[in-house]
Amino acid sequence: MSINKVILVGNVGRDPEIRHLDKGVAVANFPLATSESYLAKNGEKITTTEWHNIVVWRGLAEVAEKYVKKGRQLYIEGRIRTRSWDDKDGNKRYTTEIYGDVMQLLGKAEGQPDGPSPVVPQNEPMNSSVEEPDFSTSGEDDLPF
Repeated sequence: MSINKVILVGNVGRDPEIRHLDKGVAVANFPLATSESYLAKNGEKITTTEWHNIVVWRGLAEVAEKYVKKGRQLYIEGRIRTRSWDDKDGNKRYTTEIYGDVMQLLGKAEGQPDGPSPVVPQNEPMNSSVEEPDFSTSGEDDLPF
């Protein structure tokens, strides 16, 4: 038995990029930042930020298109996927992404009452007849690490 499960709570780094594929299947990509803080030996508070590449499909992508904006706090539950491709110079490149299965909008959205939004599960199973897109041209060199 193996388990591939990720739970993240963080802030969206930029507005989602939405693509509509064959048969109207939507996919959204956006970065999510999580931060950890600790005290150094000298008593200074140190905060480190980790950036995660989030991918959500179908209904979750449509929710992301409407409600997810830069700075918004999100709860994401999903799985880790690593993929590779050859760049324009023939070099093998890799990226690790979080494929979201559950997404919850946290905090207060403008015009909404206080409190978190309901959990939005990915209820539709992945359709194997729809090929996942190649995001190799999405500016991987712009990542902050």
